[in-house]
Amino acid sequence: MTPGVTSPVPAPAGVSPAAGALKSEPPHPDDRRRARAQARRRSRLAYVIADTILIHVGFVVAFWLRYELRLIPADTGEFFDAQFSAYYLAETLLVGVALTVFARRGLYRLKRTTQWLDEVGTIVAGTTLAVAVLVMVFYLFRPGVTSRALLFYAWIAIVILLSAMRLAVRWVIASRRRRGIGVARVLVVGAGHIGKMVMQQIAGRPGLGYSLTGFCDDVFWAQQAPFGRFQCLGAVADLPRVLGEHNIDEVVIALSSAEHQRILEMVALCEQNGVEFRLVPDTFDLTLGTLEVDELAGIPLIGRREPALKGVNLALKRLIDIAVSSAALLLLAPAMLLVAIAVKLDSPGPILYPQERVGAGGRVFRIYKVRSMHVDAERRREDLLDRNEAGGPIFKMKDDPRRTRVGRFIRKFSLDEVLQLWNVLIGDFSLVGPRAPIPREVEQYDASHRRRLEVTPGLTGLWQVSGRSDLPFDEMVMLDLYYIENWSIGLDLKIILQTIPAVLSGRGAY
Repeated sequence: MTPGVTSPVPAPAGVSPAAGALKSEPPHPDDRRRARAQARRRSRLAYVIADTILIHVGFVVAFWLRYELRLIPADTGEFFDAQFSAYYLAETLLVGVALTVFARRGLYRLKRTTQWLDEVGTIVAGTTLAVAVLVMVFYLFRPGVTSRALLFYAWIAIVILLSAMRLAVRWVIASRRRRGIGVARVLVVGAGHIGKMVMQQIAGRPGLGYSLTGFCDDVFWAQQAPFGRFQCLGAVADLPRVLGEHNIDEVVIALSSAEHQRILEMVALCEQNGVEFRLVPDTFDLTLGTLEVDELAGIPLIGRREPALKGVNLALKRLIDIAVSSAALLLLAPAMLLVAIAVKLDSPGPILYPQERVGAGGRVFRIYKVRSMHVDAERRREDLLDRNEAGGPIFKMKDDPRRTRVGRFIRKFSLDEVLQLWNVLIGDFSLVGPRAPIPREVEQYDASHRRRLEVTPGLTGLWQVSGRSDLPFDEMVMLDLYYIENWSIGLDLKIILQTIPAVLSGRGAY
């Protein structure tokens, strides 16, 4: 038996199981499992029925565009005035193939972590394959009527209808979750590097519908200390008590594989209580996901993958930075002129505020921000250090008295940072990347923090779309490291798309 976890036997009457067994019998665990399974089956069935109806609707719309509206009058011939009944078999085949591909590609697994853009990708791929099958059928069997234009319209209509339906469903679910409906209470076991990463990811993505109740960890419990916003609810051996007291729906086990026996006991406990569980692989702690797997005669070999941000990928990222930043500077120039006038009229002092930042490789460069504070802000900073809300080397205050009236507005919507697009254009910044620190922050970095300086910093990043200034420094660092080790063009695109609502809402900006 692993030290620190007692044998799973019932505790004597009147004795708390806090330091005891990893075996507990909460009431009706089977009912909880059945309820979850039934809810999933109902949701999957609802999606399948909705997709079936919408694919039919998309096909009808395509027929209307092709034969009623006649968008392509040049497409003449004997099939110009075909009846819809002539396409019944083709429509049925399209529905069947599309639903089969959707199911095979996991569209109906309904995971909380699935992004809308991932669903759209599956819909596009499945619809494309279904239409390709119809093209082959038309070519091989030559039925009474065929129309390439109709298939093209059907492809567009189906993709739009199914994608829009899922976007609407997500909006409804997100609205319900904001009211506390359908939110799963999550407990993380283990507060090492892996556990901290899991906690900040859960807290930083409220749209997933997870409520992080807290975590269990031996070290934090002995010190009676929280981790940022997250409360330690007990030691690892206190899991039975915590599950009962806090009505946990799901447990994420983030312990080292060296504690194999302990993990097995936790899994058994979760199953006995009807609580869902997830295991974070121990190899995740090696490189935060930058692993590659080969095999030798069927034997899996795990090694370190080459960094993604180099070579062609780095050149492509740079080309995107140049194109987007130059276009954005031109488009935003009139708005920035109005902001400059407002700053000048609001308070005495210069319009622009120069600041030094540390970039890739520790290189120091200068940026210019639109001034959002009074001219004596730097002098007054020392008097406000005891009111710092960010933690670590960063200084942030929600109600910073040094801000001007216009400054509060432009910082809320990040208008003070628009000029940094120039730094993107000349290569100091990238559109997406780790946060660019100031030199005095870097002086307080430890070895793990300095890994953030391996790549070009960004105007936005995972830290911004996950909470902006609301995030503690340690969580911000973990997000930046995750980005560095898991970079892709797709990840950059997702972050940029998520940045737009984050900026417009002003959440976490101060």
